[in-house]
Amino acid sequence: MVGWEVPIGAAIAFAAGAIGTGWAQSRIGSAGAGAIAERPETVGSIIILEAIPETLVILGFVVAAMIILMVK
Repeated sequence: MVGWEVPIGAAIAFAAGAIGTGWAQSRIGSAGAGAIAERPETVGSIIILEAIPETLVILGFVVAAMIILMVK
């Protein structure tokens, strides 16, 4: 039987990735808006830079799923 530690650990793994991604995207988004206002040709680069932190959420989700599925 699994105790309460496993779901708490999975929640921490996912929440930490989500919080880190939100923080990073807020910084990148505001800087990107200023960069696009000055140089419109940078739109493609800013979109890519805004999407990169999403991998952190995906990684947190994978780790949370592994914690829940592997520990039984």
